[in-house]
Amino acid sequence: MGIKQDHYRVHWLTGQFCDPDRESIYRQSIQQRLSNEYSLALSIAAFAYGIFVLSDYFLLGPVPGFFLLLALRLAVVSACLLIAVKIRRGRGRRGVSGWYALPLWLIATGIILIVPLRPESYSTQITAAVVAALAFYLLIPNRLTVVTLVSLYLTLGFLTALVVFTNANVVDVIRTAILLFIANVVGFFTLLRLERLQRTQFALLRDERDQNQALHEEITKGKLLEEQLRMSAERDALTKLNNRGHFMKLAGKMLQRAQSGQTPFSLFMIDVDHFKRINDTCGHCHGDKVLAEIAEVCEVSLRPTDVIGRFGGEEFIVALPDTSLDDAQRVAERLKKEVSNLSLPGEMGTQGPSVTIGVAASNADGKNLESLIKQADQLLYIGKRAGRNQVVVGRDGDGRGAGEAY
Repeated sequence: MGIKQDHYRVHWLTGQFCDPDRESIYRQSIQQRLSNEYSLALSIAAFAYGIFVLSDYFLLGPVPGFFLLLALRLAVVSACLLIAVKIRRGRGRRGVSGWYALPLWLIATGIILIVPLRPESYSTQITAAVVAALAFYLLIPNRLTVVTLVSLYLTLGFLTALVVFTNANVVDVIRTAILLFIANVVGFFTLLRLERLQRTQFALLRDERDQNQALHEEITKGKLLEEQLRMSAERDALTKLNNRGHFMKLAGKMLQRAQSGQTPFSLFMIDVDHFKRINDTCGHCHGDKVLAEIAEVCEVSLRPTDVIGRFGGEEFIVALPDTSLDDAQRVAERLKKEVSNLSLPGEMGTQGPSVTIGVAASNADGKNLESLIKQADQLLYIGKRAGRNQVVVGRDGDGRGAGEAY
């Protein structure tokens, strides 16, 4: 998303976003800062407008005209201060933004009304009108369209009052008109440039934020994809157990640690009995379900430190660190019993599935993982030839070690 898109396009004349929704978001984003700046600027403007009551007194003295000017200045100053307080207290609330234009109209009206009340001092009021027009554009934060309308009102109203209520000659009126015109042009294009710069900065910041968010989302997706790829590389899709390659990697490290620390290490192979008959009788879907349930039973029954994987087909393999052969045998017997408690599909009868398990152990005798797996596999097939549904333990050593009881 770039700032050149339509919803970030700025109007050439008003300096606002062409998209009303985008303009509303921008105004909302600056609302608090704008309220603080506006209330401060308005308070200063009201003070500057009111302080001229001293010059009114020195020029007019305590005459009815002075008291009319005093009442006018007090009314304008009081209204502006009340609006400043309201805006400051209600910053960020709906409906408060409608009060921003009112003080400008009040101050402009007050400047215009001074001319008929003090016609003899019109030459000094020209300076006040020019300064006020510039101040509307540059010092009191407001929308360019609003400021332009108020400044034009001040210009036309002041010139009209100058012609109607004073004895100013044509040259004075033309000179005043030129000064006010220049003040409006300078103020307008200065504020227009500022409005465009502020909105361009806002658009750039929003664009950068959106890009950062999109980048963050891409990074998150990348991490999720990486995790999924890692899982697919390490896990069996059906049983969610470690696949053969990842199991060999983990178990190999376990065996090395066991041999280095001279601690017992056991391993057993599990084979589901008559699995081909389950597939042929009930279908491969039921066969896959049986494998998944057996895998879940095995995983739940093992310790967190044990590692289980799917070795292939209907075979599973388990590595048990710090476990003696006798303890491994007890674990295998328990697993065999829990598997038998599972239920087979209705076509297979009421008897649960069964497994045959071959258990081997390494007691720091230098066996590598492949030879240990081969031994457990041979024991497994001894059990299958002997009738299945049994645990076969190989005792080619003493078969004992400092194990953990199950």
